Amino acid sequence: MISVIELLGRRLRLGLVGGGGASLIGPVHRIAARLDDGFELVAGVLSSHPERALKEAEALGLSRGYSDVATMLAAEAERPDGIDAVAIMTPNDSHQAYAEMALDAGLDVICDKPLTNDLASACALVAKARARGLVFCLTHNYSGYPMLREAKSAVAAGELGTLRLVQANYVQGSLGSHVEGNPEAITDRLRWRLDPARGGLSHVLGDIGTHAHQMLTFVTGRRVEAVLADVGAVIPGRVAHDTASVILRLEGGARGVMFVTKAATGAENALTLEAYGEEGGLAWAQASANELRIMRNARPAELRTRGLPTLHPYSRQAARLPPGHPEAFFEAFANIYRDFASLVAARRAGREPEDHARMAPTAADGAEGLAFIEACLASTASGTWATVPRV
Repeated sequence: MISVIELLGRRLRLGLVGGGGASLIGPVHRIAARLDDGFELVAGVLSSHPERALKEAEALGLSRGYSDVATMLAAEAERPDGIDAVAIMTPNDSHQAYAEMALDAGLDVICDKPLTNDLASACALVAKARARGLVFCLTHNYSGYPMLREAKSAVAAGELGTLRLVQANYVQGSLGSHVEGNPEAITDRLRWRLDPARGGLSHVLGDIGTHAHQMLTFVTGRRVEAVLADVGAVIPGRVAHDTASVILRLEGGARGVMFVTKAATGAENALTLEAYGEEGGLAWAQASANELRIMRNARPAELRTRGLPTLHPYSRQAARLPPGHPEAFFEAFANIYRDFASLVAARRAGREPEDHARMAPTAADGAEGLAFIEACLASTASGTWATVPRV
């Protein structure tokens, strides 16, 4: 792989939007962006409160902290060493505005999922990024795991034969009790997520359902065409959705099931994927992220492990350490940033990006996720199958 420094003679300069204070994902973004030395973090707006934003930037050692996004973009545009790209890690309802501002400023964007809170605004962002000719990546970081990339490569290579069945589960226990009535349990981070005006019409689908959907479509290479869904809350008195059960029809005739919940008391972020074709199947679980199980009838199961030279190229390229040295969440997140950096550097150098960079989730993938959510909500309301709109 050609490094950003080899291609441009320097690191890309990144501006941060959000992620300060007690943010869960802010430190993950910052570590992931720096892990492969493609970015330097030079500027940021770390809070929606101006005074706090400046203090957070100083505390993190950012050389240029700003009170708001408009000020940062205007000031950086005047500098010879201004930012090249923006990373957005703010509440869902602000993604569209900040991303549009960055695109209008001619900056490439990497943004947390979901892309926006509704399909129309998501499609508008996709159109704007394409019209500007800029890179727009989404941090569906699970697709950065080497062994999920191995799974994708195995399906694409025909190792499973014609795809028939797929199952994706994302099971959490963080909302296993009615935290809304407990002032000590309902943090600021959780409060906005459970507010439909800020977190979106379906909390569970926007927060983790989009991850399960992207993982499933990423590995299989098939979009979801129609859904029969039951989305709602299983905790008495809860308004926000905490659980979704979805039957899937995929293009090409495959069938599938998705179960996502945040109300499974005691569950520890159990993300799993299984796929089966006429020749065999595969199974992956985040709890054993460095392993992929390949299965065939009347034969012993094959256990593939991260980093081996016998794996497909994309999974080998996604590993940093030799076999037996575990890699996990931060490294997977960093793979998305490495892909993003490669895409941005190639665009700036006027070159075609390396193949591995095309694995990065895009704004179009984000719009597909919103189309999936809207179809699930329509199916739940009608009690019948709903077609997933094409974007």
